[in-house]
Amino acid sequence: MNRKKKIYETLKKKDKRANAKLHKSNKPRYISKAEREKIAAQQDANEASNSDEGEH
Repeated sequence: MNRKKKIYETLKKKDKRANAKLHKSNKPRYISKAEREKIAAQQDANEASNSDEGEH
């Protein structure tokens, strides 16, 4: 019985790992604080340039 149980558990673990690789996480990619500030600055610059074009 123990031998069957051990084999079954190892096969079950293997299937679980294979299944986990198929389903990727929905978690968004990490963006550092410096990178977020850089992106925000670029967006501010774009908004400022777009509002300047609208005035002329």
